[in-house]
Amino acid sequence: MKTKRIFSFFFSFLFILSFAQIQQDSTKLKWKYQPNFLVGADLLNAGTGFFSDRKLYQGFVSSRLTKNIHAVVDAGFERNIYQKNGYDATVNGPFLKLGAFYMLASDRENQMNGFYLGGKLAGAFYSQEYRAVPVRGYGGSETSVAYPASSQSSFWLEGTIGGRVQLFETPFYIDVNIQPGYLLYSTKQDDIQPMIVPGFGKSSGRFNLGFAWNIAYFF
Repeated sequence: MKTKRIFSFFFSFLFILSFAQIQQDSTKLKWKYQPNFLVGADLLNAGTGFFSDRKLYQGFVSSRLTKNIHAVVDAGFERNIYQKNGYDATVNGPFLKLGAFYMLASDRENQMNGFYLGGKLAGAFYSQEYRAVPVRGYGGSETSVAYPASSQSSFWLEGTIGGRVQLFETPFYIDVNIQPGYLLYSTKQDDIQPMIVPGFGKSSGRFNLGFAWNIAYFF
């Protein structure tokens, strides 16, 4: 319940900030959205995939809507393995995240530089296979059963806390953020809680924490 309250407070706070900013900007009669896009790719997780079972490839597109509010879309693909406590599972599939963030502090000379706070609604549609699931056998002995590959889906809320800075005088930026997530809903195969969700990570619980180190280009 504490986790749900934290997330409810977090998104309520973000909504209030966004509404206040929109109200302020609405008083500026000459305000007009100018198309702009920051396109980035996560190099950290892509690089660590060479040394781990987790193969995660993700990127984002963000656009500045008002002075401090930016819309953002994340998309990616993950392939991963879970081997722990008698479980042997594999998953692979795409995921998508939609949301916005608010610039809490920005550079006067370049308002794309700064620190931000936001939230996203995320979903993954993936293939899941259990090669082994521990069960109690005859006489209390431990054994395992296997399940064939099946299509599953999961949805979660995700916060984003990060910052970005321009690389010298180039159109490139470094964008770093952490992503606390809370799993809302998952389909299940024979009532088995998913051990891995693409884009969310490994977790036998509902809470997880992600991290991204992006290199981005501003159009």
